[in-house]
Amino acid sequence: MKYARIYADEAGESHFEDVEVGLAPRDFAPPAPPLHLSPVEPATGVAFVRFPAGRAGDWHPTPRREYFVFLAGEVEGETSDGDRRRYGPGSAVLLEDTTGKGHRSRVVGDGDALAVVVQLAD
Repeated sequence: MKYARIYADEAGESHFEDVEVGLAPRDFAPPAPPLHLSPVEPATGVAFVRFPAGRAGDWHPTPRREYFVFLAGEVEGETSDGDRRRYGPGSAVLLEDTTGKGHRSRVVGDGDALAVVVQLAD
């Protein structure tokens, strides 16, 4: 499985990086058969978020390390180095650009976008 990571370098510029997640068989919910899971990361909060159609957010760093997992609609993210990526249903991004110029995003298309945000422990 892959997800995109947004991070800030020492100069404060934000960038995308593709991250490959290893999945290994584990007894997750016995007696059900094993599932292929990634390592578990501690989280401090989980929320659902709606990005209204037409929403465009200006440059900002993320307030904390957090995953966004997109459920519906489409959002385009841009890093300060000019790279742009689109996220639709089933895609995930890890935001780690807590310093520097940050990133910006906008809803693509005519509908709202829905996501789950998982706030990670420090």
